[in-house]
Amino acid sequence: MTSDRPLLLVSIADQRLALVEAGGTAALFPVSTAANGPGERRGSGCTPRGWHCVRARIGAGMPVGTVFRGRRPTGEILTPELFARHPERDWILTRILWLSGLEPGVNRLGEVDTFRRYIYIHGCPDQEPVGEPRSHGCIRMRNADIAWLFERVDPGTRVLIREAGIEEMLAEIS
Repeated sequence: MTSDRPLLLVSIADQRLALVEAGGTAALFPVSTAANGPGERRGSGCTPRGWHCVRARIGAGMPVGTVFRGRRPTGEILTPELFARHPERDWILTRILWLSGLEPGVNRLGEVDTFRRYIYIHGCPDQEPVGEPRSHGCIRMRNADIAWLFERVDPGTRVLIREAGIEEMLAEIS
């Protein structure tokens, strides 16, 4: 499956995201997927598997560290003090790539709809570890990483999320 369009691969096993362009890996980032593991059901707190696409890009031009609630900037920029005042918050920062499932019955429509579950690739506090499962279902990235990736991804970009490793996923799509 070669394409001129970029493709994102998310490995739950490796806790990494690869940007694939022109058949090769253009960039590799550590991420955090769901602490509850993989799964598609609404309310599960799991990261959905399968083929998705970027349905919407949110946050263009906003400063790194911009805090979002309900996909809207709150007017806050995350600081260590703000982080310390609200340790319970599930921070959505910097940029949002809102995902939509492409596989009816697997990650689209009904009780397994990724878009209606508000599953994103988004920034998280730099104080939070990445590279281990810690999210509530989304795919968390470092703020600098999501800002860089956001500039290279358009709506419609395909995203494959699997439990397999990145190398296995690369072999699958080639």
